[in-house]
Amino acid sequence: MLKTLQQILKTGIVTAAPPAPADELRVREALESRIREVLGRALCIREVDAGSCNGCELEIHALGNPVYSIESLGIRFVASPRHADLLLVTGPVSRHMEVALRRTYDATPDPKLVVAVGDCGACGGIFGSGYASCGAVSNVIPVDVVVPGCPPSPTRILSGILAAISKSPTDSTGRPGQ
Repeated sequence: MLKTLQQILKTGIVTAAPPAPADELRVREALESRIREVLGRALCIREVDAGSCNGCELEIHALGNPVYSIESLGIRFVASPRHADLLLVTGPVSRHMEVALRRTYDATPDPKLVVAVGDCGACGGIFGSGYASCGAVSNVIPVDVVVPGCPPSPTRILSGILAAISKSPTDSTGRPGQ
């Protein structure tokens, strides 16, 4: 035992150099600083499934796991559009969800941001427009940012949220403006 302790004291602490930061961390840092700069508080998101296959929702739910941990960035999901700053809409808008999506958009206080997630939200995807589908989210409500992919990765969704926040002009109070 004494020999082992002498070896430890003689060798000292040996550590490897830290790894370079990953691209995901750069996106996270930029997003967190922009949210604090623009809002001065947490970004509240209302997620709306307008008729998707649930693939995009799985990736959105992955944002809450320990790898992405969006709560630590100052982003949280809310149950009511009245408390939301941003709508995250997935899927081609089905005819049954058209009115509900418009009402959700109208209930969201100004200034509001809309991010269409996935190929279906961007252009209607494989469903397109037809008797049962309005197609893209932009056919029903104004969209600020589109995140393509089927489904897009959580990092791309975070990048889309950052793009929406970055496009948002601010007024003299630092709050998003019209």
